[in-house]
Amino acid sequence: MRNQGILPLVAVVVLLFITSRFAINPFDVWEKAANMFGVDDEDQIKPTLKKAFSASTTEPKCSLSTVCPPDHFALQITSGAATVVGPKICFDGKTIMSTVLNNVGPGLNIVLVNGRNGKVEKHGYLNINSGNEKDILAYLKDIKPGIIVLVASFDDVTTKMTDEMREVFVGMGSTLIRSLKPRDGWVFAGRAGTENKSLLEKQAVSDVDTNVYGMWPEMVQIGGCIPKTLTEHKEHEE
Repeated sequence: MRNQGILPLVAVVVLLFITSRFAINPFDVWEKAANMFGVDDEDQIKPTLKKAFSASTTEPKCSLSTVCPPDHFALQITSGAATVVGPKICFDGKTIMSTVLNNVGPGLNIVLVNGRNGKVEKHGYLNINSGNEKDILAYLKDIKPGIIVLVASFDDVTTKMTDEMREVFVGMGSTLIRSLKPRDGWVFAGRAGTENKSLLEKQAVSDVDTNVYGMWPEMVQIGGCIPKTLTEHKEHEE
């Protein structure tokens, strides 16, 4: 078992050594590597070398500092600033919503993702200032268990936010939504159908003594890795 764990690293070192030490045709690299590992067929060494070299060159997604584990998705969410700068939501290496994409708006900017395969199922914004309360609540309640929910605030998101709406987010793992006040900034990543506390959530409290943009607080941002939804059964259990 220990040899299996060391082999990928050794394979990368060997490949780099061969390539840098000898000015040879790339096709000869596989043959020389196979000889060094003591195997007759170079095809036996290719899968190990390719897998190890690929893993060593993987770049972090969504501007994170580290690569997420294979059973996690990378994300980064940035709230809007006052009523001027829109929010940004990145998931699994792709920007889903931003001012540049011209698909953000006042209120709750939301991205709904299939927790098992990472497919974005819906994205848009719920206008908490002028939207219909019943329609907003119905939209939130319609989110199925297991769906990953990414949220970024823009403008004031409390104007028509009811306690019932807040409780829906509590059911997704939010611990700050109940304390959200007018002009506060908020970013959140959770999962529908779970009351487990989400570690991916931040709030920027609006305070006249600390606000950065006049009557508005600074932008707030979260970034990290969120686990995949493993099975349908677990979606309902969480």
